Parts: sequence; structure tokens; C-alpha cells
Amino acid sequence: MRRLLVGVVTGDKASKTRRVEIERIVRHKKYSKIIRRKTVCHAHDEENVSSIGDKVEIEESRPLSKLKRWTLVRIVEKSKEVDVAALRAARREGGDVVATMTALTGDAVSGGSQGEAN
Repeated sequence: MRRLLVGVVTGDKASKTRRVEIERIVRHKKYSKIIRRKTVCHAHDEENVSSIGDKVEIEESRPLSKLKRWTLVRIVEKSKEVDVAALRAARREGGDVVATMTALTGDAVSGGSQGEAN
């Protein structure tokens, strides 16, 4: 059985390759302080479907290149970060910003102010 890990995509510049960081918490042997450590894996993404910030599940595989030893299985959770450059471009073109936000995030965006009480 192959190992399955869940991590966050931190790099998507290379075609069909994703840099995935798996964070873990360990206790220091001598000082007993809790420390955050991370493991970096390079994973193969055949369809280029994942992007930075996505939480993904990766599976151990045969060596695909010098660094790639993992394959993307599925996207557990899409990133909620908004592409500010795309919003500014839409605003310059006179497009509807709410429609652009909905297309980017996949969520309905309310047009009210942030401080509005329900």
C-alpha cells in the first residue's frame, strides 16, 4: 500500500509539477518546546488543476524525475485567496467586480458593506 499525505501547495510555476508542504508538530528533545517542522514534496499534477494555497492529497509513486516521487490524488480544499490582479483588470475594463469575484472563488459575494450588522 502506498502512503497518502495531505499538504498545502506552495509552488505551481513548473508545468505539471506542484511543490507541496506537509507541516508537522514535534517536541524538541532537550528543551521540550513544541516546534513546527515541514516536509517539502514535489508532486505530479497531470491536468494542472491545483494552484497555490490548495490543500491536496498526494500519493507515493515511482520516481518521475530528479525530485518528483509523489502524484496528486485529489484536491481536498480549494484556496480562498482572491486574485487581486484579476479584480483590478476587471475593474479597468469596466466589468462587473461581483461577477469576477464569483467566477474566481466560486462563491456568491454580497454587495453590502463589511461593517453591516445582520
